[in-house]
Amino acid sequence: MSAGRFEEARALLQPPLEQTPDSVDALYMSAVCERYLKRPDKAAALLKTLKTVSPDFGRAFQEEGHLARDAGKQDQALSAYAQAVRANPGLEASWRGQEQILRAMGRDAEAAQAKVQAERLAALPRELLAATNFLHEGKLLKAENLCRRFLQNNPKHVEGMRLLADVGARMGALDDANFLLESAIAFEPDNIQLRLDYIQLLRKRQKFEAALEQAKALYDRNPENPLFQSHYAIESLQTGDFEKALALFDKVLETLPNDPATLTSRGHALKTWGRRDDAIRSYRAAFAAKPDQGDAYYGLANLKTYKFTDDEVAAMRAEEARSDISYQDRYHLCFALGKAFEDRDDIETAFAYYARGNELKRLKSAYRTEDMDKEFRAQMEVCTRELFKARTGAGFDAIDPIFIVGLPRAGSTLLEQILASHSQVDGTLELPNILSLSQSLRGRRRVAGASAYPKVLEELPMEKFAEMGKAYIEETRIHRAGAPFFIDKMPNNFRHIGLIHLILPDAKIIDARREPMACCFSGFKQLFAEGQEFTYGLEEIGRYYRGYVELMRHWDEALPGRILRVQHEDVLDDLEGQVRRMLAYCGLPFEGACLDFHKTDRSVRTASSEQVRQPINKSGVDQWRRFEPYLDPLKTALGPALTEYRS
Repeated sequence: MSAGRFEEARALLQPPLEQTPDSVDALYMSAVCERYLKRPDKAAALLKTLKTVSPDFGRAFQEEGHLARDAGKQDQALSAYAQAVRANPGLEASWRGQEQILRAMGRDAEAAQAKVQAERLAALPRELLAATNFLHEGKLLKAENLCRRFLQNNPKHVEGMRLLADVGARMGALDDANFLLESAIAFEPDNIQLRLDYIQLLRKRQKFEAALEQAKALYDRNPENPLFQSHYAIESLQTGDFEKALALFDKVLETLPNDPATLTSRGHALKTWGRRDDAIRSYRAAFAAKPDQGDAYYGLANLKTYKFTDDEVAAMRAEEARSDISYQDRYHLCFALGKAFEDRDDIETAFAYYARGNELKRLKSAYRTEDMDKEFRAQMEVCTRELFKARTGAGFDAIDPIFIVGLPRAGSTLLEQILASHSQVDGTLELPNILSLSQSLRGRRRVAGASAYPKVLEELPMEKFAEMGKAYIEETRIHRAGAPFFIDKMPNNFRHIGLIHLILPDAKIIDARREPMACCFSGFKQLFAEGQEFTYGLEEIGRYYRGYVELMRHWDEALPGRILRVQHEDVLDDLEGQVRRMLAYCGLPFEGACLDFHKTDRSVRTASSEQVRQPINKSGVDQWRRFEPYLDPLKTALGPALTEYRS
């Protein structure tokens, strides 16, 4: 295309940009035009804006790579191209760019790897290459439509099936994705990428034993392969086999001694297992190997009891200030820096970093308060006393589950640790099974269509509820150690108490509640591994807490006497009284070990893991007050729940 045509294209893009200044596509295409018109400063300015709007837009990094390459800045170009393919592995030009630079540097082995990736993409049918880019840019409906059209004419094309399965998994259509992957594996049983995708999908479907079997099968093919070792380690962690996982991570590190991802994962495993000092060493080794390894820095912050050194704070600030670090590393560093400055009583700086980290997370979030409000209303409209009366006798006869629900950071891990210290109770983790079941009941949601769930609960035959309850008990058995009772402490299950009651009518349900300002601000400060997207904004989390209080009030009315509410502050004020109250509700005899919960040796997989290994203390009750000047949006969003949360 001639320079004149690029000038014309740039002019045509100007009105859309003026109308929608944050249009990702218009900003990107404008930057491309400016580069071809030899106006690198203008191109760079557009890319800076683009990365603010969409921090992990791979083609923005690719354009930065092209600009640096054209300016003769080979190191900078190589870094930008690497960032591009981390965000979007489907960018052939970035692989080609890396290959050329690495070859010129004499790094032939790395150049060869980049060439393999580029050639793999070049060999893809045009439709699938476009679908790959749409997939990694979050344009899932476009990716789905392209894949489906392609597969209509090429029904046994394995890569097309794999891509459509990936789209399905990201959209929550897990059963469809499973069928596609199993079919693709039948066509190409030795395709390693299919196997790796299948393991990940099985984990999403809570098929932990099956995922472990698949990971072990890959490992058995080649026990010296670090990739297979790593996946086997991760699946071993999911099933609670920490010794096996750590041994495998150590094997990876024998081959790749400074691999930051492995060192970080090893730190997470050690933290969960209660080996705090070993976890700290592993995290430190990770960012010593890769100074911008934000996940490792946040791993230290997430210990809650760790205090960063001055040198570590300076290093984090320097890395976060760079323009070329990844989106994920940046928000991890922001949350870690928030904790570091909070510990130093520099509240203004701490809040600025917390706010920046939340803003970054919110940019990529699909969460909308209005949608959640509709979900809350639907539960209240469908799951009524009348429904439960009509379904009397439904469900699976099991007394062993104890559900602890509420909001994250409300004290649920403390309640779990107390109950799991009882000889008849197994602690597990935040089991995703109920959320997965609710998702499967929604049906295939159309773009503007309504969800089938919870309305479908009025239509299902009685035997279906028993079937679902039995499946829940069987699928969660892998997390148990043989005690008569077990705990499922997924907080968000409060949205599905109607479903829980229908499939497991004898289950115990404990609502862990905490004063709203403390609870919500603690959630705002926390970077969650996944989900909990309502926490990434003060207004969002305030509205969510308000909706939670209203929905729990509805459950109290629809299921009178079935739910035990435990106020966190009451536990801190009267531990023994609240412990006896919970045990009585669960039908369990009193045991003194529940009062000495901090001495219980078990893995804890939440942000409070270190805190519940210490005796009761009230140090966190009023921590939010130091930030009060910044929290007016939260108070407003909470509305009546700010003062009426106990009613």
